Amino acid sequence: MMAAIKFLSVDDEEEIEFLMKQYFRRKISSGEYEFFFAHNGAEGLAVLHDHPDIEIILCDINMPVMDGLTMLTKVNEMQNPALRVIMVSAYGDMENIRLAMNDGAFDFATKPIDMDDLDRTIEKAIKQIEFVHQSQKEHRKLEGLEKDLAAANQIQQFILPRVFPPFPDVSDKLDIYASMKAAKDIGGDFYDFFRIDDDNIALVIGDVCGKGIPAALFMAVSRTFIRSLGMQCESVGECMTKANRLLSSSSVEYMFVTVFYAIFNMKTGVLTYCNGGHNPPYLLRANGVTEELPVTENTIVGAFKKNIFKESALQMEQGDTLVMFTDGVTEAMNSASEMFGTERLDHILRGQADKSCHQIVESIKSGITDFVGDEEQSDDITMLVLKRK
Repeated sequence: MMAAIKFLSVDDEEEIEFLMKQYFRRKISSGEYEFFFAHNGAEGLAVLHDHPDIEIILCDINMPVMDGLTMLTKVNEMQNPALRVIMVSAYGDMENIRLAMNDGAFDFATKPIDMDDLDRTIEKAIKQIEFVHQSQKEHRKLEGLEKDLAAANQIQQFILPRVFPPFPDVSDKLDIYASMKAAKDIGGDFYDFFRIDDDNIALVIGDVCGKGIPAALFMAVSRTFIRSLGMQCESVGECMTKANRLLSSSSVEYMFVTVFYAIFNMKTGVLTYCNGGHNPPYLLRANGVTEELPVTENTIVGAFKKNIFKESALQMEQGDTLVMFTDGVTEAMNSASEMFGTERLDHILRGQADKSCHQIVESIKSGITDFVGDEEQSDDITMLVLKRK
């Protein structure tokens, strides 16, 4: 059953209480309405204190001890957005009625009270009160969602490697740094790196289609599958083929992910990689020359179950740097709707050959910030950089 609408009638005329009980007897009897009565403003405030769920007050203006205008001021101080006050006074007391309306009263009725008109006024007040309650309910839901998203953001950041340098025992052989900045509370981008054995390091960067919670969940699943398979499979091609098969089987609402997955051999400097529909990384040579890795024939991951993924290889010399990124970097837009693009990225990279991976990431981030200005970030911005020392 719906909770009763609770009324407080504040009036020093005894017959008002009888009139209210008589006119609204059916709704009172059915439990729709519940009335409380007081004979002056001070008594009314005491009743309101004991019953804070009262939502409609019928308040006379001229009363002893505390008049209606003073009580209205006290009620306003309670800052209850659902509370509606209907002022009651003699027809000739329009000056006080105007003061009450200017001070926030919902409506007014004049004595002798036209109960049918008052009934319509009450129905109008109830509709507004219901709207306020619905708005408050939606607001609480939004607050709960914001808290959930904040927690999800912390979890998402936690599952991504954040300790640099990640492998202190081989810091003389390689440098690694990564960064992920979500456009919203949570993102669909991810990166990862992990040791396969003493000589080989796995590198992953991915971008899930879509935004929000579905993309974040699919991102977590994608990262988990690739890491798990990476420890089992003999090649990057095999890992991506199996990951694609698993993600295709578990994908919902046509979700997919673009992935660049590679294994770097610290002894030989050979990078074996498989690009599943992702932005081609840049290879920054020690002499400052940049090369964009060739686009492969592989498609996106998680869309076509039977796809076989092919791998490629390149030789990284000492001082060479591999710069992996998501399309949030090159597609960052300024106020003129211009994209940051690969030319600006290439220009920044050419001056970074002797810099650390951390410095390279920060230089790219600064370049993007300068380019977009005050424009809102529209996509996740993620980078993973590896340098062979």
